[in-house]
Amino acid sequence: MGKLFGTDGVRGVAGSELNCETVMRLGKAAAGVAIADKGEGRAKILIGKDTRGSSDVMEAALIAGICSAGADAYVLGALPTQGVSMLTERYAADAGIMITASHSAAEYNGIKIFDRTGFRISEKAERELESLVFNDKWQRINVGAGQLGKIYYEERAEWDYIRRVMKTVNGDLRGMKIAVDCGNGAASRYAKNIFEGLGASCVMLGCDPDGNNINIGCGTHNLDPLREAVIKRHCDIGLAFDGDGGKCIAVDERGGVIDGDKQLAIFAKFLKVQGRLNSNTIVTTVMSNLGLTQFCEREGINITATGVGSGNVLERMLRFGYNLGGEQNGHIIFLDLEKIGDGAVTGAKLCEVIKKSRRKASELASIITTCPQIKINVPMPAEKRGVWAEDAGFREMVSLYRKKLGSSGRIIVRESGTESVVRIMLEGDKTGVITEYAQNLARKLTEVMNYKSEKQLATEQMLREIRDETDNGLQVLPELKT
Repeated sequence: MGKLFGTDGVRGVAGSELNCETVMRLGKAAAGVAIADKGEGRAKILIGKDTRGSSDVMEAALIAGICSAGADAYVLGALPTQGVSMLTERYAADAGIMITASHSAAEYNGIKIFDRTGFRISEKAERELESLVFNDKWQRINVGAGQLGKIYYEERAEWDYIRRVMKTVNGDLRGMKIAVDCGNGAASRYAKNIFEGLGASCVMLGCDPDGNNINIGCGTHNLDPLREAVIKRHCDIGLAFDGDGGKCIAVDERGGVIDGDKQLAIFAKFLKVQGRLNSNTIVTTVMSNLGLTQFCEREGINITATGVGSGNVLERMLRFGYNLGGEQNGHIIFLDLEKIGDGAVTGAKLCEVIKKSRRKASELASIITTCPQIKINVPMPAEKRGVWAEDAGFREMVSLYRKKLGSSGRIIVRESGTESVVRIMLEGDKTGVITEYAQNLARKLTEVMNYKSEKQLATEQMLREIRDETDNGLQVLPELKT
């Protein structure tokens, strides 16, 4: 059986790694499962999307798959991922599907699926869908003309989502001036209405999606335009979102970055003071900065770390009843308010803390001192997935550097679950040292990625021999003609 789902749904280069046939099969599989679970009545599946150019054709493929199985497709249009999650439950749908590749470049796209409660489907459910997607016999089964699903367009979705985000804020944001960079993504249509609706004055950036400029030079990928706007326009804070609106990275009034780790520290202290931090605990990942751990120790707050990925964070929160968790990348989850992270909710809650505390954003962020971190991504060919880590030379280098860093630093090397790269992260108290180590590890890993297997070398040798024989034959031909 093939594998589709990674750590953040299905993702790949649109048209090749993730083509329309696969998406249509996935839509049909999702509909088949929804119909079986529902038992009686016609299944209802919501579809949302971000603003990348391929999202329209992916939407069409999903609709075709869903309706061919006999379920109805309810089209939400461009909407942040949290909007699909929230509306799936609100509209009593049997499933929700979001078309997005989140923070990835425009050539990528992906699929995220939610169950009727608004939570991401389980790994078990993902495996079930994969089995149906790759089952040709099942895929050839179609319903009769009278049983084909219908297509509906939910025009109220936009304002239902906006109102829901606004209700997460206790009070209003009157008197605040906020710069907002939507990354030319899904938040482009909604952010202005949300924050101005709460009473803030807004300076908007990255709100002109053309299908190709999502996450390019804007949003969470490039904070420079936001920094400039915050400083020049004298804003209280700047908020940057990624392509699907799930993540939020903030910029204080001086241009300083407030990443997910700093936001978690701010929110944890705010909730603890109010007596609303469940079990006095926050959930984060192994990639979070050591400074966050040190902050929690000083403040008497418990911290528990999971593997990388918002799904891992959410699973830990649900299992133990925690209500605050997130990642350094700005994906923050307030489980009392939502079932997945939403950049707009995170940004709005951060503004709420600023206003209620009567402190500047830079003052709030100063409660945590982060340690230097160096991150490098090394491209990974498909054939090297799961293989590169076996290289003895690379493993020895990692082991040596870990020994040298000791308790003053750490090294994490892992395959990305969303991109074809291996991520190298070093953390320590000496920036020069960890930078040197990270660069050396990246160079070594690049050599490993380019290393050719015996099979590849044998194939190349065979091609060279064929080429030589062909060249020799061409030299003889003129003599034969004479």
